[in-house]
Amino acid sequence: MPYNQLGRVVHDADAHIMETPSWLRDHLDPSLRGRVDPLSLSGGNELRQTGDPAEQLTDLDTTFRRLAERHASEEYRAVEAAEIMGRKNFAATGSFVPADRPRALDLLGFASQLVFNTFHNRRLRDWEHGGDLDLAYGAARAHNRGMVEFCAVDDRLLPTCYVPLVDFDRARDMAGEAIAIGAAALLVASSCPPGHSPSHRSLDPVWAQAQEAGIPVVFHVGGTGDLIDPAYFRNGLPIPPDFHGGEENFRSVDYMAIPFPPMQTLATMLFDGVLDRFPSLRFGVIEQGAIWVPSWMRQMESAFEAFHRHEDRVRALSLRPSEYVRRQMRFTPYPTEDVAWIIEQAGTEVLMFNSDYPHVEGGRRPIERFERSLGDAPEHVRQAFYCDNFLDLMGAAGRHLAVAA
Repeated sequence: MPYNQLGRVVHDADAHIMETPSWLRDHLDPSLRGRVDPLSLSGGNELRQTGDPAEQLTDLDTTFRRLAERHASEEYRAVEAAEIMGRKNFAATGSFVPADRPRALDLLGFASQLVFNTFHNRRLRDWEHGGDLDLAYGAARAHNRGMVEFCAVDDRLLPTCYVPLVDFDRARDMAGEAIAIGAAALLVASSCPPGHSPSHRSLDPVWAQAQEAGIPVVFHVGGTGDLIDPAYFRNGLPIPPDFHGGEENFRSVDYMAIPFPPMQTLATMLFDGVLDRFPSLRFGVIEQGAIWVPSWMRQMESAFEAFHRHEDRVRALSLRPSEYVRRQMRFTPYPTEDVAWIIEQAGTEVLMFNSDYPHVEGGRRPIERFERSLGDAPEHVRQAFYCDNFLDLMGAAGRHLAVAA
């Protein structure tokens, strides 16, 4: 019996692979492999239960071999259906073994998943800002190969491919390469690229290719550098553990800053006319919450009123800011947020279901939490949240999925 027992088609707008330490290097061009270190994983319990604890992850090849063997064991698979939402990170079905992911989708009961990396958003962003264009675009190319390869096992898995926006010509070419190899969405950093605005006219070829191909541009948490000044954490108190029990993820203070980069980036692109020039292009804001969206829409409406008489770019807009949001932007709420209130304030078009599978942050019962929040919302609201808004975001892939369903 699958986890999804709603009796409806559910699409998952935020899911992940768990990259093994050498994953990116394995997909790099040979000339760059010596310049990229393997991942250094602090690990969770799933990485420390594969052999002698004294090894302490010193031999990661052995660790992952043993972990893959456990995933293939009768003992592991005997309780797989019951544990599909309980096992997290590398312990989860299909988290790092591509051949297992279709079985995970069946057990979850989701019609598709939009798939992101877990560990590389920050690395890709830092290389983009590092001044070495060969490394920045070479690493992005390796990431994209790995994502497409992982998702190739099942048409329901929709890979996101990263496009650094730092260089206009290379960004155009990278977008074309990503689309050619099978990208279902173009992933860009939520924050400003180095040296120019994300709304710069010279990036129009990137947006034009995405629009023509019928795929969205998506933003995901984790690729923006430090969200706040690190001094906020120098408070004379111990650093509290994050969701994973370590120190590398979000806590309450920097959680508050997660919306800032996409708010500024998308507002800039809106006011500078990108959404007018590409009216069929969709934008997804993934794992950055949505409780902020209604007030952000009202703030942009206020800016529109304040500046439309003085700024040619604002006066030239064909729609009001809130109308662009409802037409072209889609957001994934956190399971702790009040989705019914967000929909009431922002519109039925804007929110999408997401599980964050297989991450701890997504929780064990996301459907149940969203259902409690939706309360007595009518059928058309639920249909939009669980299915239709995702299909609209995904364009060509969404139309294919709708036919397949």
